[in-house]
Amino acid sequence: MDNIQLLRPDGLIFSPAFSHVAVVPPGATTIYVGGQDSVDADGSLVGGDDVAAQSVRAVENVRTALAAAGATFADVVQWTVLFVDGVDLAAAYGAIAPLLASDEPPLVIAARVAGLGVPGALIEVSAIAAVVR
Repeated sequence: MDNIQLLRPDGLIFSPAFSHVAVVPPGATTIYVGGQDSVDADGSLVGGDDVAAQSVRAVENVRTALAAAGATFADVVQWTVLFVDGVDLAAAYGAIAPLLASDEPPLVIAARVAGLGVPGALIEVSAIAAVVR
């Protein structure tokens, strides 16, 4: 993420899991990945009622989308994660944390929602990435 600054300013809580501010320089290409659920290429739900399995598949779908645009997880400046209310957040985060680990973590938005557009989906993940070319 050359020339993209991820900041964790003094005065705000320090977390190894997220930064508070992302500064993307002029000329960077911004890539927006829409919400990805735990579905395969045919649109079938993967992972059943297992939020950990669904979380991994949703994040892998984001990886596939980023790759199509010439980006990787290292280029992500912001993640948005939506969980269906009542799921085991520790299981979900525990499953995807190794995939997203970074010395300079991006911004994160997480929310609990009543439901998602794909029947049976327990998690939806989207991302904003920036690539300096």
